[in-house]
Amino acid sequence: MLAWPAADVPVVQLSLQTQLGPGHHFELGRALAPLAREDVLILGSGGFTHDLSSWREHGGGPEPAWVTDFADWLDAAIREGRTRELLDYRRLAPHAARNHPTEEHLLPLFVALGAGGAGGAGRADAPATRLHSSNPYGVLRMDAYAFGG
Repeated sequence: MLAWPAADVPVVQLSLQTQLGPGHHFELGRALAPLAREDVLILGSGGFTHDLSSWREHGGGPEPAWVTDFADWLDAAIREGRTRELLDYRRLAPHAARNHPTEEHLLPLFVALGAGGAGGAGRADAPATRLHSSNPYGVLRMDAYAFGG
């Protein structure tokens, strides 16, 4: 409603396949990438960090180190085009499981990454730009990226 108040933009929603993980969602994005030539916007919506049990405990205080460390790692890997590492974030990123006890809130990032032209050889073919970064509740980071040209 905020982006297109007239609601004159067709929307198609895709369901996540949570049991299939980041690699599957990255490949889904790559399969959707040709739609960009037809002026189709592919938008992934989720959370950069998402642990609601910690949010209840934390009470919206300052961002703890385990959130900052994870978000900084994720941001650097995105901007540097470290696709292979991103797809293996669960093993490589600091505090990954704590920030995402389940993956459904991060999987849309991998669809967008694949759709935006990230290469399959471990490097992104197109640059990523961070559009927004915020943390209104201490443990819930809400960062936004644009992928591609």
